[in-house]
Amino acid sequence: MSYSDLREWLARVEELGELRKIDGAHWRLEMGAVTELLYRRGPQPPPAILFDRVPGYPPGYRTLFGMTCSVKRMALTLGLPMVEGGLELVQSYRRKILDFHPIPPKVVRGGPAWEHVDEGDRIDLLKFPVPLHHEKDGGRYIGTGCLVVTRDPDEGWINLGTYRGMVHDKTTVGLYISPGKHGRIHRQKYFERGKPCPVVVSVGQDPALFLASGNEVPYGLSELDYAGGFKGSPIEVTEGRHTGLPIPATAEIAYEGEMLPGEGKDEGPFGEWTGYYASGERAEPFVRVRAVYHRDDPILTCARPSRPPSDYSFSKGIVKSALIWDQVEKMGIPNVKGVWCHEAGGGRLFNIISIKQAYPGHARQAALAAAQCAAGAYLGRYVIVVDDDIDPTSTFDVIWAIATRSDPERSIDIIRRAWSGPLDPAIRPGQKGLNSRAIIDACRPWEWRDEFPPVAEASPQLLEETLRKWQGILGL
Repeated sequence: MSYSDLREWLARVEELGELRKIDGAHWRLEMGAVTELLYRRGPQPPPAILFDRVPGYPPGYRTLFGMTCSVKRMALTLGLPMVEGGLELVQSYRRKILDFHPIPPKVVRGGPAWEHVDEGDRIDLLKFPVPLHHEKDGGRYIGTGCLVVTRDPDEGWINLGTYRGMVHDKTTVGLYISPGKHGRIHRQKYFERGKPCPVVVSVGQDPALFLASGNEVPYGLSELDYAGGFKGSPIEVTEGRHTGLPIPATAEIAYEGEMLPGEGKDEGPFGEWTGYYASGERAEPFVRVRAVYHRDDPILTCARPSRPPSDYSFSKGIVKSALIWDQVEKMGIPNVKGVWCHEAGGGRLFNIISIKQAYPGHARQAALAAAQCAAGAYLGRYVIVVDDDIDPTSTFDVIWAIATRSDPERSIDIIRRAWSGPLDPAIRPGQKGLNSRAIIDACRPWEWRDEFPPVAEASPQLLEETLRKWQGILGL
């Protein structure tokens, strides 16, 4: 079920029975509230939601929410086999990255993104149905399910990052980038030289690019190469007229421009992935838009963060789980049986790693590695390590392990002064940037693991024999 662009992807999602089309929802709060209702009270997994006939906009000017918040849609997007469960999806993702080879993009002339090019007085970002996502947001956010494209001025490599963008007016967009992110490092290099930072922002594109853009890819590796490796062929890009930066050739909507040193406008607040309006309002650099590109009947891709479960908490957790698992093993930690970054933590704040203990200190080593590897270091909070008989995806089983196999005095360690960020809701305003991590060892104590009480449950053999005999009556 491969696909070439967002529209073909939507057709595949509809074939899977996971697309919901809704006409008439208003951009002011209604789209966001409808999306939240479907996440919390609708069918599980929640569908992808395509809004059309938005009041005040031409039919065909659409917005798309919930791109990758199901196992099937994630598998489709990443070119993975169709599986049933979350941990199976994580394992499938891991198998692919174990034999992964980046494929550089291919530069082409034109493409669907160039069907309309607006410059000068024709630029108007609000010609698209940009949502006001939450009631307390500081403005309408065009950049949520987006790619922000920058180039390192020294080394020349291209970065794609998912950074939020608030429309100030028809030609300027505030751009918030967290400290330490690659796009911010690029921007700062330009600003330190007193030069403008060129930027392209795609706000409607292949979901595989969005997944690559929103996750930790090694410094110096372009997410375009990363996405090409997953898709098995080069991502076709065109070059922006004003910046020369790559624009996905099949992008639905993209704009390009520049950020100038010393310029800022108030940006925020915005409801974020932690479930809070955590970063407030402050002056941030903004993009002076020089050109807007879009297709006929364009689709604005959106990712509405909020109190989990939200638009992309599932996909974030899947990718994080696979990346942490891979990086922990590359650090030499053996017998890792599973990693699960829980949706309640937005895929970052509450992570579980399951191991088969092999030596003294193995559990602590695995937990510390998961807490500070590249994929797990930014804005973490809790890492829980459990034995291999515990399913890390089962919240009930993990809490049972914490409650019965850990003792606070010996089982909890604290890492201090770790990498946090402005979105951390538990850190007081004015003190953000650093936080602490709790490591909870919920494994059987190594020193007396053989004396630990056995689990009171039927053996697999007894359960299978009983099921064969009673299956019809029990309806199992």
